[in-house]
Amino acid sequence: MTARNSNDEMKYLKLLAEKYPSARAVTREIINLTAILNLPKGTEHFMSDIHGEYEAFCHILNNCSGVIREKVNLCYKDVLSAEEIKEICTLIYYPAEKLRLLKEESSLDRERYHIILERMLEIARVLSSKYTRSKVRKAMPEDYAYIIDELIHAQKDEDNNQIRYHKNILDTIIRINADDFVISLAGLIKRLAVDRLHIVGDIYDRGDSADKIMDMLMKHHSLDIEWGNHDILWMGAACGSEACIAGAVRNCINYKSTRTLESGYGISLRKLFSFARDTYPDRKPMKAALHAITVIQFKLEGQVILRNPEYKMEDRLLLDKIDYDNAEIEIEGVKYKLNESCFPTVDRKNPYALSEGEREVTDDLKASFLNSAALQKHVSFLYDNGSMYKIYNGNLLYHGCVPLNDDGELREVEFFGEKFKGRDYFDMADTIARRAYYGVSKNIKGLDFMWYLRCGENSPLCGRKTKGFERAFINDQSAWKEDKNPYYLHYYKKETCEMILSEFGLCCDTAHIINGHTPVRTVKGELPIRADGKLLVIDGGFCRNYHKKTGIAGYTLIFNSHGMRLKAHHPFTTIDEALRANLDIHSDSEIVETERKRMMVDDTDVGETTRAEIDDLYKLLGLYRGGVFNNS
Repeated sequence: MTARNSNDEMKYLKLLAEKYPSARAVTREIINLTAILNLPKGTEHFMSDIHGEYEAFCHILNNCSGVIREKVNLCYKDVLSAEEIKEICTLIYYPAEKLRLLKEESSLDRERYHIILERMLEIARVLSSKYTRSKVRKAMPEDYAYIIDELIHAQKDEDNNQIRYHKNILDTIIRINADDFVISLAGLIKRLAVDRLHIVGDIYDRGDSADKIMDMLMKHHSLDIEWGNHDILWMGAACGSEACIAGAVRNCINYKSTRTLESGYGISLRKLFSFARDTYPDRKPMKAALHAITVIQFKLEGQVILRNPEYKMEDRLLLDKIDYDNAEIEIEGVKYKLNESCFPTVDRKNPYALSEGEREVTDDLKASFLNSAALQKHVSFLYDNGSMYKIYNGNLLYHGCVPLNDDGELREVEFFGEKFKGRDYFDMADTIARRAYYGVSKNIKGLDFMWYLRCGENSPLCGRKTKGFERAFINDQSAWKEDKNPYYLHYYKKETCEMILSEFGLCCDTAHIINGHTPVRTVKGELPIRADGKLLVIDGGFCRNYHKKTGIAGYTLIFNSHGMRLKAHHPFTTIDEALRANLDIHSDSEIVETERKRMMVDDTDVGETTRAEIDDLYKLLGLYRGGVFNNS
C-alpha cells in the first residue's frame, strides 16, 4: 500500500474488491471498459414544448425524429420500393396496431412474417453495431434476449447447418407467437436508435393528453427533463399551491383539454361547474366555468403578489383597478373597455378575497389535486428525472432564459433575503421547488415561489411580463404585449452565449445552449440557430394553434457521433392515418455542426466516469498484485 492511499480511498477500494474479487476479474473489467471508450457515442434526441399533443409526440418519439427511417433507408434503399420502406417503418413505429391492420386486410401469412422478421433483424443488427454486445443484450426484452442475440449476430456467410438453425428459430416464432416477437423487436430497434432522450420543458397544457405523454416517458429507458413554465405550474398544483391549481384548471378549460384533468387524473370539476351555473345562470356551462375559474385565479394570484412584495408584481394587481360601473380599466395611463361586466363575486372593498362559494370550489380542487394518485405519480417522476437545467455531454439545456440586464450582464434578483444571479439563481430555484414538494419546507412562501417560477418576469422559466388579465378581459390586443427579459435580445450574440456557458462551467469552444420555450416563426424568417451556432432553439411546435404562426410543426435536435442536426417537422395528421397509409412526419434536416473526428464514448460524460472507474480498477489491481489484498 502506497502513501497516497487515504483511509477513504482504501475503504472504497475494499468495497470495489467485493465486486471484483480477483486480479483476473479486475483485468477483465479494465479490458471491457477500455473497449467501451472506443465505441461511437450514442444518439441523443432533444424535444421540447410538447404541450399535451400526444399523437404528434408519440410519432416523433417512435420515429426518433427520422433516425429510424434513415436506418431503414441505409439497409434497404437499393433493395425495397418506397412503399415497402414506408411499411417497415410503420411496423417499427406502431407494431401492434399495424399487425392488427394487416390481419384485417388478410395480408399476413407465414411468408410475410418471415420477410418482416428478417428485415427487422437486419435493422436491429445495423443499430446494434455501435454498442457492446452486453449493452445490446441488456436492452433486449428479457423473454426473447437469448433468441434475438442469436439472430442479430448471425453471419451472412454461415454454413448450411447454421442457416437451417436460424430458419428453424424463425419458423418456431412464427408458429407460436410472431406478433409478440415483432413488437419486441420494434421496441429494441427504437431503444437502440436513441441512447438518451432530453425533454427541454413544457409537457403540459394546451393539448388534452399530457398524462398519456407522461406515461410514455415513464417507460423510456434513459431520459432527463428540464422543467418548463407549464410543467412547474402542474408541479406547483400537485404541491398544493392554490394559485397554480386555479391556473392549471383554467388552462384546461380555456384550451378545451379537460380530458387530462378528469379522465387522466380523476379530478372532478363538478363543484366548479355547479358554482358557475348558479353564479352565471345565463351562460353556457363551459363559458360560465371558464369565467368563474378566471376570477378565482386572479384573486389567488393577487393574494400571492400581496404576500410577496419582493416579486415586484404590483402592476399585476388589476381587480382593484376596474371601474365596475363602466366596465373599464386604466393600465399604465391607457383606458381600456372590458369585454366582461359581470363580477358578482368581487368585493369592491376587498377584491382579492374569495367568496364563500369560491373558497369551497378552491378547497375541493385542492383536495383533488393533492389526492390524485396518477398526478402525484407523474409529478414525482418529474422531480426524480427533472431539474431546472442540465449539463450533459458538454451542452447546457434549459427551457426558458438566464435573466439578463439591458446591458447583457447577468441580472441579480433577491428572494428569501438573499441575492442570486446566473447559475446560483437556477440552483436556488431548483432547491425551493424540491422543498415545496418533499415537505422539507412546505410553507406558503415555497408554494408561492412555484407560482412565481410559472409567470414571474425574472423567472428563468418564463422571462416575460405576462398579461393574463388583459388577454382574458380586454379585446384590444395592444394591451396584450408582453415585455420580455433582455435575454431574448442578447441571445443572438455569440459573446452573450459564451458568457452564459462560462457561468455554468462549460467550455465555450465546444459547448452549446439548447433552449426551448419560444416558437421559431419561420414564416417571418426566424432561424433556430443563433449566436453563430452557440444557441439552438428547439421549441417543438407540437401545439397545433402555433402552426399558422410558425409555418412548421417545430424543431427537434439529433446529436450523434457525427455531429448535430436540427430536424424541422411538418404537421402530423393522426396515428390512424399513419397506420392506414404508412404516412410519416416529413422532416427537413439541417446540419448544425459536424465533428471533425467521430465522437466516441471517451469524449462524453459517460467516458469521463468510465475513465475514473478504470483508474480505480488499476489501483485495485496494484493492491492485488502487491499482496495487500488476497488474490483469490
